[in-house]
Amino acid sequence: MNQGKYIFNQLTDFLPQRVLDRLVEKYDGNKYVKFFSCWNQLSCMLFGQLSGRESLRELMIGLEAHRSKFYHLGFGRNVSRSNLAKVNEKRNYRIFEELAYHLIDEARRVTAIKNFDLNIKSNVYAFDSSTIDLCLSVFWWAEFRKTKGGVKLHTLFDVKTSIPSCILITKASVNDMNALDLLIYEPGGYYILDRGYTDYERLYRITRHSAYFVTRTKKNLRFKRMYSNNVDKSTGVLSDQIGKLEGFYSLQYYPDKLRKIRYYDEETDRIFEFITNNFDLKAHEIALLYKYRWKVELFFKWIKQHLKIKSFWGTTPNAVKIQIYSAIIVYCLVAIVAYKLKVDRSPYEILQILSISLFDKTPLKELLTNQDYQDVKELNCIQLKINYI
Repeated sequence: MNQGKYIFNQLTDFLPQRVLDRLVEKYDGNKYVKFFSCWNQLSCMLFGQLSGRESLRELMIGLEAHRSKFYHLGFGRNVSRSNLAKVNEKRNYRIFEELAYHLIDEARRVTAIKNFDLNIKSNVYAFDSSTIDLCLSVFWWAEFRKTKGGVKLHTLFDVKTSIPSCILITKASVNDMNALDLLIYEPGGYYILDRGYTDYERLYRITRHSAYFVTRTKKNLRFKRMYSNNVDKSTGVLSDQIGKLEGFYSLQYYPDKLRKIRYYDEETDRIFEFITNNFDLKAHEIALLYKYRWKVELFFKWIKQHLKIKSFWGTTPNAVKIQIYSAIIVYCLVAIVAYKLKVDRSPYEILQILSISLFDKTPLKELLTNQDYQDVKELNCIQLKINYI
């Protein structure tokens, strides 16, 4: 089936062409376009992410070396640096955003974990943000500080699938708290937040949506204990208290009961305090649940190291968003390909193999399948002796 197809084409076959066509029609992506379509643009952006191009010039040098293959690779016949820069600047980034969300939904569906460490049937999310530094003299619209610019990725990360379920791109100057106002909470879902997101009015909004939150307490927490639950100190739990907030405004913002758990972590030799609106899970399970928040930190670290979202191929807000959503498309595409081809490799290994094999014509499954090099039988050849005179 894949005989004669480049690896890059075999990858793009997993993209939903009909979905892209609907989005292009919805946002008039191909209006007044004769040669360089949205599909051509998407192909170039994915090639740049997979091959690890640092700049638009680097990307075009890599593409120009394979000009004879443009038609077969889906780049179109009119690829140039000016054309790609122009469409990244003017073509609606929502085409890439909604395509990324479609792939996110598919990736979450196929990578769902059936056996989670905790007995939680609902979805578990970790919410955090990460700042991408930009040069203010070039990205003038991304003002952050006097001499520094940046954009912020606010990410709602699905812990069970290791796939981001929601990504909001804002200026770095936007307060993290404001991103919470844009989330739609699932009834019964669990939301793990850093203590920087402790705002009782916003936390009560999670409670009113019948969802649960787990976060660390701030040092200035005023908490009035009503009663305590029995604890097993061998699990590291020091106390498990039920009570209400003290203080006029705090009680106005969050009038319901809260649960405060004090936990000792042997690994770090530290004591942590958590507050939550969940009264059903055991105290040590709440502490374990908070540890999953580090998954979103690992996601930020991985995507910054292995995909191109720190150096950009355009300077406008539209171009920056297109490149970030292209990286998310690649991230989800790798997860989907690994599942459908039953590949037992990490995303890092898959990306490394793909980056040097995009123009091979090997079947993709064969390329990504782990080979057992220990099981190769060497031929027993009789070596001729060389007589030196």
